Amino acid sequence: MSEALDIHAIKKILPHRYPFLLIDRVLDYTVEESLTAIKNVTVNEPFFNGHFPHRPVFPGVFMLEAMAQGAALLAALGLQSDKQNEEIIYLFAGADKVRFKRQVEPGDQMHIEVTFNRKMRNIWKTSVRAHVDGETCAKADIMFTYQVISTS
Repeated sequence: MSEALDIHAIKKILPHRYPFLLIDRVLDYTVEESLTAIKNVTVNEPFFNGHFPHRPVFPGVFMLEAMAQGAALLAALGLQSDKQNEEIIYLFAGADKVRFKRQVEPGDQMHIEVTFNRKMRNIWKTSVRAHVDGETCAKADIMFTYQVISTS
């Protein structure tokens, strides 16, 4: 089933909040298959004051984090039916083959494409590609897991 998620639905899944919530919208997804999300990069983001004031560049570590958040969303969407009444936090478990290919600047819209590779126990492996106007800006193989938080 292919669907979209707005920021309100994303905030119900991911615990991140400003300034660290880096996914603005999920354009579509298919559970345990793929997800496409966007990150709108704006000059108002706090890190641009120091990175770099005269030529702002979206930091690579934030590109990687946005990609990881997209991957966590894909896992969460597949896990929701199993864990509906539990509070879950998704944890970055690793990144391999990380490559940065292009700078991302204010005004760019970064598309994040997540492909599900496999799940072993509670660890998901995904391949993620971020691009602006069809040109790859970053890619990585991302692994993550989850932890059930006690609500009592």
